Amino acid sequence: MDFDVAEAGERVSSDDAQAAPRTLLCPASLAACKLCPRRCGAARAEGVAGACGAADTLRLARAALHMWEEPPISGEAGSGTIFFSGCPLKCVYCQNHEISTGNFGIEVPPERLVEIMLELQNQGALNINLVTATHYAHLLPYAVAEARARGLSIPIVYNTSGYERVDAVRELDGIVDIWLTDFKYADDLLARALSHISDYPQQAIRALAQMKRQIDARGGIVFDDEGIMQRGIIVRHLVLPGHADDSRRVLRMVWETVGDVPISVMNQYTPNAAMREAGGELARAVTDEEYELVLDCADDLGFTQMYWQEGGAVDESFTPAFDTTGVLPKQ
Repeated sequence: MDFDVAEAGERVSSDDAQAAPRTLLCPASLAACKLCPRRCGAARAEGVAGACGAADTLRLARAALHMWEEPPISGEAGSGTIFFSGCPLKCVYCQNHEISTGNFGIEVPPERLVEIMLELQNQGALNINLVTATHYAHLLPYAVAEARARGLSIPIVYNTSGYERVDAVRELDGIVDIWLTDFKYADDLLARALSHISDYPQQAIRALAQMKRQIDARGGIVFDDEGIMQRGIIVRHLVLPGHADDSRRVLRMVWETVGDVPISVMNQYTPNAAMREAGGELARAVTDEEYELVLDCADDLGFTQMYWQEGGAVDESFTPAFDTTGVLPKQ
């Protein structure tokens, strides 16, 4: 993603936050999985796949430096992204469909996740960016604590669709330093049509409010001297063609829930093969007029720190190759 910025402390380590008792984020939760708001109850511990596509093993699709996140996340050195296979959402337009619904990836033990974090730090990553880890969040208390004990010192970014249980967010306090969260829809009917869930706005609002409370309790948003976020929150929204009105409603909901937080308004929607074949609004890119309507709404609401994308951001090159880079140890 290629962003422009409309503007920009001391970092608190994970150990400085008071962790909530973790009754949800523990391996025992896989007996009848309720990690995400779907609460499908799948017996993942017995190898049964949940609605997310994951069973009892950890699957990763890629682990590498990523240069196209927002400027305070990627900077010049890159964000250490770890892409998890599967996803609780089933967005029909997903650009990462190979891993989100195709569940592409390699099975690795949780110990490998620890090693990958340390390897990315050694490569110069500015942070560890956990991309769609919702359905593997039960592994994070162990993995992050072990990585910290072995020398991990950079922030943990939780890169999420926004469809999170508030209890899971609460139990990630002290583990996550930066919430990089989507807010996809204001209309629950639109969420049902495009992502096959009926309660997205309600769940996203509750999760977002909890994320903001945690950041505030730890002293608020912090950047280093280079403008790289060390602790904080960024709310992302992908503008969809034909749905600028819903996008404006999303921004109003964010403003009314958490006020003036950093936001990222993206125009990089790229129709996947299924959308091109189906035709209709989602078979095209977002128009300049649609995008400007949403950006103007953000300005009118009063957001003071906003990241946006120049024309030409619609490009499949912004989707990394899911080729298992960095997943297995080098021989």
